[in-house]
Amino acid sequence: MPDWIYAVILAVIEGLTEFIPVSSTGMMLLAKRAMGLPDGFWDTFAVMIQLGAILAVVALYFTKLWKQVVGLPTDPQARQFALTVIVAFLPSVVLGLIFHDFIKAVLFASAEVQCISLILGGIVLLFVDRIAPKPVVDDPFKLPWKKALAIGLFQVLAMVPGVSRSGATIVGGMLFGVEKRAAAEFTFFLAIPTMLGAFILDAWESRAQLTADTMPLIGIGFVVAFVVAIVVIRAMLTILTSRGLAPFGWFRIVIGSVGLALLTWA
Repeated sequence: MPDWIYAVILAVIEGLTEFIPVSSTGMMLLAKRAMGLPDGFWDTFAVMIQLGAILAVVALYFTKLWKQVVGLPTDPQARQFALTVIVAFLPSVVLGLIFHDFIKAVLFASAEVQCISLILGGIVLLFVDRIAPKPVVDDPFKLPWKKALAIGLFQVLAMVPGVSRSGATIVGGMLFGVEKRAAAEFTFFLAIPTMLGAFILDAWESRAQLTADTMPLIGIGFVVAFVVAIVVIRAMLTILTSRGLAPFGWFRIVIGSVGLALLTWA
C-alpha cells in the first residue's frame, strides 16, 4: 500500500481523537503498529500532524481568540486569560524538554504501555464523571490562575502515550470545579501552545527525517487532520455536554482491552 494511504489513515485517526479524551497519540501508535509501519519517521509523523488538528481550534474559535489578542494592551480579562494559558502551559514545557528523548524512545515504543494507559484512563473517566464536585467556573476565559496551574499539572500526565492530553486536562478541570464544557474548551486553547511547542521540538530533533520524500506525507496528514478535527470538535462538545465522560471512558477501555488481547495472542 502506498505511504500516502497510511498517512491519510493516521491523519483521520488524529483528527478523530485529538480532542476527545481517548489519546490521539496512543491511537496512532497502535494503528501504526497494526499496519506494520516502522519506528522513526512515522513516530515523528504522529507528533507533527497534531498541529493540523490544533489549527482547527484556531479556525473555529478565531473570533473569540482574536478578541483576547487585540485586548491584551487594554483589557484586564484578556491579560488574565493569557496568564492562565501560560501558567497551564509551563509544566509541560519544563518536563517535556527534560523527558522528551525518554518518552519518544521508550514509552512510544511500548504498545503495552499505551493499552494499559487507555484502560486505566477509561476507568478514571468513569470515576470522575460520578464524583466531580459541583462546578464553580463555567467560562474558560475567566479561569483563576490556580485552577489553570492545576490543569497544567494534569496535562503533564499525557506525556505517557495512551493517557490523553484532553482527557487529563478535562479531568483536572472538573476535579477543581470547572464545568466540563468550559474545561474542554480551555483544553482546546491550551493545546495551541502545547502542540505548537511539541511540533517545533520534534521538527528540530527529527530534522534529518524531514526530506523531499517525507514532507509531502506530513503535508497530507496535516490537511486531513485539520478537516476531520473541525467536524469532531463540535460533536465532542455535544456528547460531553449531554452524556458526560462515560462514552469516552468505555471507548478507551474497549480499545485498550482489544489491543492487549491482540498483543498477547500475537
